[in-house]
Amino acid sequence: MTLFDGNIDAMRKQAPLAARMRPTTLDEWVGQEHIIGTGTLLTRAIRADRLASLIFHGPPGTGKTTLAMVISHTTQAIFLQLNATSSGVKDIQNAIEEAKSAIALYGKRTILFIDEIHRFNKLQQDALLPSVENGTVILIGATTENPYFEVNKALVSRSMVFELMPLSQANILALLVRALADKERGLGEFSIEADEAALEFLANKANGDARSALNALELAALTAKPGAKITLEDAAQCIQKRAILYEPGGDNHYDTISAFIKSMRGSDPDAAVYYLARMLYAGEDPRFIARRIVICASEDVGNADPHALQVATSAMHAVQFIGMPESKIILSQAAIYIACAPKSNAACEAIAAAYEDVEAVQIKKIPPHLKSSGGTGYKYPHAYPGGYVPQEYLPDELCGRKYYHPTENGVERKIKESLRWVRPAAETEDT
Repeated sequence: MTLFDGNIDAMRKQAPLAARMRPTTLDEWVGQEHIIGTGTLLTRAIRADRLASLIFHGPPGTGKTTLAMVISHTTQAIFLQLNATSSGVKDIQNAIEEAKSAIALYGKRTILFIDEIHRFNKLQQDALLPSVENGTVILIGATTENPYFEVNKALVSRSMVFELMPLSQANILALLVRALADKERGLGEFSIEADEAALEFLANKANGDARSALNALELAALTAKPGAKITLEDAAQCIQKRAILYEPGGDNHYDTISAFIKSMRGSDPDAAVYYLARMLYAGEDPRFIARRIVICASEDVGNADPHALQVATSAMHAVQFIGMPESKIILSQAAIYIACAPKSNAACEAIAAAYEDVEAVQIKKIPPHLKSSGGTGYKYPHAYPGGYVPQEYLPDELCGRKYYHPTENGVERKIKESLRWVRPAAETEDT
């Protein structure tokens, strides 16, 4: 159990760059604007030093422990820290006793920060509960797991839960630039320069993890030749990823996504997975890829396998919920399914042809029997055998027009068969 140490000189000598560059005030904070933005509830509570118990959860390197450090430098309360990986029930009991003494002797509250709180077993978490309930300690827990599954439900119900998201590339780039310039805690005293491409590469490859990017920058700085700039090649070596030709917004970006889509359309799952891996390796937004898979499911598979759109849409939602790196598995499953599915662009062709008629043909009115105002002559299909009765649905100017021509592929073969007796003339022409 330790108090957060504010001795910057000691941190400079011993701690890695990521630890040295941790902000100590809200004014230094970067990212997580949804919870630490101007006027947000948590920001107001921290500034007013009126905190209730909190649980922060999110991926590594998103600022959970750093946010606790900011609170430690802001609050007037006693601030204690435990790490669940190395602390037991006895440590919890000692912290609670200290908290009781702080109230009795100084009239001060105690904030107890527990890192990796999900690693506490039920007995350890239960030991905390009475003191959190009666206000002896204000709990701040940090976890990479979903607290609703991994933390005592009673503790969760008595805490405000905040989810920290992976930092944006712009957030991480700002932190890297700050670290290069900072002469007290960063690398500023060494007058090290870095190519813009190198910094962008580190920010991109960090996948929202500021710690990873800062550690890689420090390694590049320590191994750089005196007077030399940190290059893209240096950055790639330090983050242990090869720099590939893929610039978001550039030609190679569009060429790669085009190859990915055409591989799915061409029923080549191997090529589709390769281009998917290439995009993810280069740091492409997985949500962008997921949206393209959804489009391909409808445009190129369509009703030949209606389930493809469900798979793609489910993948898109799962990617938003799960995040990287696990999302690469979800995207792979969806891309392979779309690539292996029977293909039909009949739905795409149908809406394109209909659009052409909307632009080219001026209709006078909607058929009277289809109007919402209760026009006469409408035949209710369910009142007839088979749920179908012949009647015209298109405007007079477009009578007989056929936009949808199902293929012989997959489920569309059955759709085509079912339409033969509904519009036999059109289907006779098709065959």
